[in-house]
Amino acid sequence: MALSIIDEETAHGLIHHSDRGCQYCSDAYVSELKSHGINISMTQSGDPLENAIAERANGILKSEWLYKMAIPTWADCKLELTRIIYFYNTQRPHMSIGWQTPEQAHSQHGEQQRCWKNYGG
Repeated sequence: MALSIIDEETAHGLIHHSDRGCQYCSDAYVSELKSHGINISMTQSGDPLENAIAERANGILKSEWLYKMAIPTWADCKLELTRIIYFYNTQRPHMSIGWQTPEQAHSQHGEQQRCWKNYGG
């Protein structure tokens, strides 16, 4: 469905990330992605916890911004996402990294102070 509403230029170079679900590993699905120039990325073991950071970031972007917006065109969507991701990485402090921005935390050397819970054990 997604491929039916985007142009080939947009599709080419996208990265499709999945958790190794059987539907995403099928020959037909992989061939369809490759035929549009879409890169494929999968978690190492199929463990959903490996994808938790990306899922959390996507959830924040959706709940704090995207669900509250009416975006009329794909071009507007690209501009908004660029603006939101820039803000998320450079201006929005994150509790899990000691109220720093990801940019600040990434520029530091050494181990980060652990400010999150590990429910996996």
